[in-house]
Amino acid sequence: MGVLRDIDDTQAPLMDHLIELRTRLLRSVLVLAVTFGVCFYFANPILAFLAEPLSNAFPDGEGRLIYTKLYEVFFVEMKVALFAAFCVSFPFIANQLWAFVAPGLYAREKKAFLPFLIATPILFTAGASLAYFVVMPTAFRFFLGFQGTAGGLPIEALPSAGDYLSLVMQFILAFGISFLLPVLLLLLERAGLVKRKTLAKARAYVVVGVLGVAAIVTPPDPGSQLILAVPLYLLFEGSLLLMLFLERKERASDDEPETSDPDTSEGAS
Repeated sequence: MGVLRDIDDTQAPLMDHLIELRTRLLRSVLVLAVTFGVCFYFANPILAFLAEPLSNAFPDGEGRLIYTKLYEVFFVEMKVALFAAFCVSFPFIANQLWAFVAPGLYAREKKAFLPFLIATPILFTAGASLAYFVVMPTAFRFFLGFQGTAGGLPIEALPSAGDYLSLVMQFILAFGISFLLPVLLLLLERAGLVKRKTLAKARAYVVVGVLGVAAIVTPPDPGSQLILAVPLYLLFEGSLLLMLFLERKERASDDEPETSDPDTSEGAS
């Protein structure tokens, strides 16, 4: 009871927490708004960067993006700027979230949670890079392979800017979020909701689940599905190895006081 009373005595009033939360939210929104303004100014170069995989998939000089509504490109650039602004400002937003939550955590909890906060943007960037540099060029070449003629009529790919941006964002978000699988598994394991041995025994189900996720978030061609499925399964196996390493490390740290007790008792005698 004394420990609980000490913790309660150090807690700030609810109003102070709400004021701090409002301050950090306002800072995050302000940074996001400023970043959005900068990204909107450079929206055209950003859109050109996102369109490069499609441009390279077309034969030289044949690629194009069209728009069928007068306002479509304007809103495409708005979405591009917002998407880029969130990616750029995410480290600051995550820092504000950490600064708000950290004071309420014990030192051991901070030490356990901080690596996940650092790993999240790294894994998301790795997944997004795989989507941009490998998956999208492969998928676009596959889709453009359906051009030709049918009944003497030409079949030509004329993607609209809005549809293309939606597809690109789907690729990047799907691969980026999928690569957060180790973070999710380790958090669940730390919370005691799953165990490493249980996950290891469920490998067959994990393979089916990984293939299902790959089939949903990627185009219907087998190549793109394998490009996502193989890294996802390797990340799963890597998560199990990391869990095993952490278990052994915790077991060793728990055994240290026990091994030092005999020495202490001998010295005291």
